[in-house]
Amino acid sequence: MKKIFPAVLVLTLVLVADVRGADDAGPARSSTDRCPVCRMYVAKYVDWHGTVVFDDSTRAVMDGPKDLFKYYLDITKYNPSRSRERVIALQLKDYYSKAEIDATKAYYVIWGDVYGPMGHEPIPFEKESDAKKFLKEHNGKKILRFKDITSKMVWSLDNPE
Repeated sequence: MKKIFPAVLVLTLVLVADVRGADDAGPARSSTDRCPVCRMYVAKYVDWHGTVVFDDSTRAVMDGPKDLFKYYLDITKYNPSRSRERVIALQLKDYYSKAEIDATKAYYVIWGDVYGPMGHEPIPFEKESDAKKFLKEHNGKKILRFKDITSKMVWSLDNPE
């Protein structure tokens, strides 16, 4: 009995983590966390993670910036019990530093030659100077701010020009 209990406990925890998915407390808790938009395992993309933090301290973790925007701009499609009004923070990884940054204050380069987990991504930067450098070095087409990013623009990244 003593040998069976730890194995059963571990198996139960793994199954519960997979059922709960990424729409729970904490970013990338395990290798079973999945993006609520594309269902990819987020642990593979640690340098690209996006996190939506809700007013009850729960989080939804995405594999990259594009899926963070798809989720945020249409939350009820991915989780009918959530709304934008309950979001207290949006976090992404700065492309160069890999530090978590406030997605609402970031600069985004689109249509460059760097691909993220879901192909073309809005590449986030904390500093405008870094976004300008990336734009030039990686053939980006445009720098956007958070307010400029719409569902139509995000979905267009799935269809290369």
